[in-house]
Amino acid sequence: MFRTKTLFTHGARRAVLAMSMLAALAVPFEALANPRIVVDVATLKVLDQEQPFRKWYPASLTKLMTAYTTFRAIRAGEVRLDSLVTMSKRAAAQPASKMYYKPGQQLTLDSALKILLVKSANDIAVAIAETVGGTQENFVLRMNAEALRIGMTDSHFINPNGLPGKGQYTTAHDLALLTVMLKREFPEYASYFKIEGIDTGKRKYPNYNMLIGRFDGADGMKTGFICASGFNQVSSATRNGRNIVSVVLGTDSLAARADMSADLLQKAFVSPSAPGPRLDQMRPDADAALDVADITADICSAKGAKVRSESRDEAGRQKLESPYIHEMDHEPAYVFAGLIPGSEIAEPEKRVVAKKGGGKKAGEKKTAGKKSTTKKVAKKASMQPVDEGDTANVPVPKSKPQGQAQ
Repeated sequence: MFRTKTLFTHGARRAVLAMSMLAALAVPFEALANPRIVVDVATLKVLDQEQPFRKWYPASLTKLMTAYTTFRAIRAGEVRLDSLVTMSKRAAAQPASKMYYKPGQQLTLDSALKILLVKSANDIAVAIAETVGGTQENFVLRMNAEALRIGMTDSHFINPNGLPGKGQYTTAHDLALLTVMLKREFPEYASYFKIEGIDTGKRKYPNYNMLIGRFDGADGMKTGFICASGFNQVSSATRNGRNIVSVVLGTDSLAARADMSADLLQKAFVSPSAPGPRLDQMRPDADAALDVADITADICSAKGAKVRSESRDEAGRQKLESPYIHEMDHEPAYVFAGLIPGSEIAEPEKRVVAKKGGGKKAGEKKTAGKKSTTKKVAKKASMQPVDEGDTANVPVPKSKPQGQAQ
């Protein structure tokens, strides 16, 4: 049976948790520096906030709106979970993170949604948009219409996957509002946001959200990263019937966004409630007039790389500081999400025609392309802001030393 080793003895762990909880209660939220918000889903009471109306690049948090728009289409009877999603050339051409499916390959909308929310695949996001909206452009119009309908007045989307571009922005407040609407309007789809991992039939992908299976009561929602936004996370947890949502934007590493999210949720569960506004009654402040924040210089730089390097151990695993995130006590539960059997397309063998005066013989396999072109493409790709699916290793907490209590 799969078991993970623990870092502390039970007694030591309880002591550390107790001290950390006291410290968390003593340190004001203002000590944290990123845009954030914490909300009670049932009452809409804002439990904490910092720059909730600062415009930010949503990165893959955009896919929460993609999912919301799709759920609305399902409820309207336009599509079903067993509807076919066909990869188009446009979808297949999206930058990573992606599934690298070929044009013409198919999967169900159910599988596509699971891949969208767990693997954060940009090609799947476009394929879903084209399936629901007919074209990506039509789907994006619907995304923005839905955003305005539910009160996301400081958000605008230009694509369904969150890749950066002019006109793509949101706020911590709007993301919290979207998350509350997802939970209130579509409880039947709650399971999509707490999947521990997907199995495509060829490969398994654990969820990039490090709270799932590792923070008590965690049940959602989504993570995202591009250079301009830093590491973002929308989290949800439920304990004793109480559901809390947190939004954290602009952290400097995978570990930092998980740590901050866990600490914010934990404090919300254990701290006495203080007077605060309702989420739906908040009004934009002076931050709303500022341009969209761009922290590329801090994130995709030598300094940022050093921070991310220091947040991993020698094996490349995340070194998490929050005492509220623990190792999984079981192997991740993987659910199937992949291509429909038989839709996989065999890639044709590449051949070249023999040329006069030399060259490859007719029928001979083409084994190499132009080196200069390949290098240019690789260099260009390495400079592009990509989502977290391309970061090294599956983000899980640091291994626990052997020989200690299980």
